[in-house]
Amino acid sequence: MLKIVRNDITKMNTEAIVNTANDHATVGSGCDSAVYKAAGFDELLNYRKEKIGFVKEGDVFITPGFNLPAKYIIHAVSPHFTDEDETEKLVRGCYRKSLELAKENNIKSIAFPLIATGSFGFPKEAGLRAALDEINKFLLKEDMEVYIVVFDPESTTLSAKISARLEEYIDENYVEEKTDEEYSDRFLGNAAYSIRRKEPAGDFDESDIRERHFEGSAGRGFRMDSILPMGEMSAKPLKKEHGHKLGRKAKESEPFYAGEILADVCEEEPCEEATQAPKKGAAEFTVDKKINPLVDGYGLTPEGIEALRKRLEHLSDTFSEYLFFLMEEKGMKAPEVYNGACVDKKTFSKIKNNKNYHPKKLTALCLCIGAKLNMDQSKDLLQKAGFAFSNSDMTDIIFSFFIENEIYDIFQIAVELEERGLQILIPED
Repeated sequence: MLKIVRNDITKMNTEAIVNTANDHATVGSGCDSAVYKAAGFDELLNYRKEKIGFVKEGDVFITPGFNLPAKYIIHAVSPHFTDEDETEKLVRGCYRKSLELAKENNIKSIAFPLIATGSFGFPKEAGLRAALDEINKFLLKEDMEVYIVVFDPESTTLSAKISARLEEYIDENYVEEKTDEEYSDRFLGNAAYSIRRKEPAGDFDESDIRERHFEGSAGRGFRMDSILPMGEMSAKPLKKEHGHKLGRKAKESEPFYAGEILADVCEEEPCEEATQAPKKGAAEFTVDKKINPLVDGYGLTPEGIEALRKRLEHLSDTFSEYLFFLMEEKGMKAPEVYNGACVDKKTFSKIKNNKNYHPKKLTALCLCIGAKLNMDQSKDLLQKAGFAFSNSDMTDIIFSFFIENEIYDIFQIAVELEERGLQILIPED
């Protein structure tokens, strides 16, 4: 069993926890310092000096838990980040050796931090990918409860704020599979999505929120979707099995900026980021709040015309071609994307080198996060692989929430998926 949890690793009630240790008998910062303080600083340090001594990078050793809830501490001597490939090999070795050492000591439950991702400098996204890969490989052969603890106390508070907003979003958007009567051919033939701008009294405000609603018939089994973020429409077949509840409209709540959450997290004074006015493009916890639309009261803006031209140029792109077009347009490098997506380098290389590569849907969704795509770009990229967002798929709803609110945090997504019993990030075959 593998679970990702929000917790303080020193409070985990497992038989063992894993600590990120130094090679010499000294106490480092971050996780190492927290473990020593919670276990009993002097007692644990003296044990290390007298019975363990020097241990090279990538190796592991075990000590008693002393004052911790855990009976044992497995110390993984974490490598300092230098070359990404070499560091990743050592990090993966730390996970494998820690699990084997736990097995040798008949340990049935163990909690890991993300090894080497703190003061050691290894990217957190790559650390999560390595952890998931190695733990899943081990659990294919062995029976053990394994936990990955990914949040410190401050970010746990922030995560809880996001989760509360996510629950609202799910309540407003998630649609369970309906009966054949509700989604009969007769019903589908008379339903279509269209998009209409609210027209305020007086001067036109480009920041007005769009409204989704029913309107007329677009032919049997068709719906209307936007090609541009605020504009052009195209008819696409509506698949009955997706279970969409047509016409369901997200609540138009007040904008909720990430800075507001950060202000609540700060203990004494507001964080600098929280006290500043929301920046252009800042993440908002609301639905369909668009900034700088490509359509105004007179039609397409110059930016909208250019966006449409680019879309038309890439209509025939494959998934791979369109992904790398978007990356180039955003000025993003490959490591930034595959690490941000928690997709392993081998899989990403396959996508890059084979223009006809067909990814799994979860991989495609993760790449939308890694490439920091907006909702319309994400829909287009998924379509290139033959997929679409579905309001009856909880995984899709969760990814939609994070994408719409520009929260490109694969850790938060992994936790939200796991807490709902959904598949967390698994590598491609």
